Amino acid sequence: MALQLGDQFPNFTADTTTGKIDFHEWAGNSWVILFSHPADFTPVCTTELSAVARLVPEFTKRNVKPIALSCDSAESHRQWIADIKDYGKLGEFSYPIIDDEDRTLAVKLNMLDKDEIGSAGLPLTCRAVFVIDPSKKLRLSLLYPATTGRNFTEILRVIDSLQLTDKMRVATPADWTPGQWCMVQPSVKEEDLAKMFPGGVTKVDLPSGKQYLRKTTP
Repeated sequence: MALQLGDQFPNFTADTTTGKIDFHEWAGNSWVILFSHPADFTPVCTTELSAVARLVPEFTKRNVKPIALSCDSAESHRQWIADIKDYGKLGEFSYPIIDDEDRTLAVKLNMLDKDEIGSAGLPLTCRAVFVIDPSKKLRLSLLYPATTGRNFTEILRVIDSLQLTDKMRVATPADWTPGQWCMVQPSVKEEDLAKMFPGGVTKVDLPSGKQYLRKTTP
């Protein structure tokens, strides 16, 4: 069964490049982005792990811990990190990569891409992304095919939206970025607008005459 948004993300223990972890204990009170990769020493994956390593300060600002997964051993991961650091001109590589050589987590978390078969004749791990909040609930799930690298700036944008909408009764529109206007959620009653949004609310006139699009700047 695929995980649904709002489900408790399952706990697991695993070896990683930084030692053995209990996932929930490792996550602590942070948000987590867990992202998987088809294999070590592959071109797209090298660019992706390098990109996330550069963005670690941005994730840290948002109280987010990144952790990667690949269906190879922790020792293979450690050797691969030298390539990742060299490619990205990185001084350090500061987040763990999970050892899933037996593919236990890839199967459990439904990460396999049946259309992409590796040299061993087995389906490759797709480029899954899971964003998990501090209560260990799944808040975002994305599955990219093995041939398509991810846009981690977009993933940061989604985390910004999730964290904002946890604090305020708003929803973020298409292409939103932090600092731009948001929409008041339809469930907010008219009589509560002034109290909840003291900065003001602008109602957009639409042909239907229904004023459901209410803008505010958080």
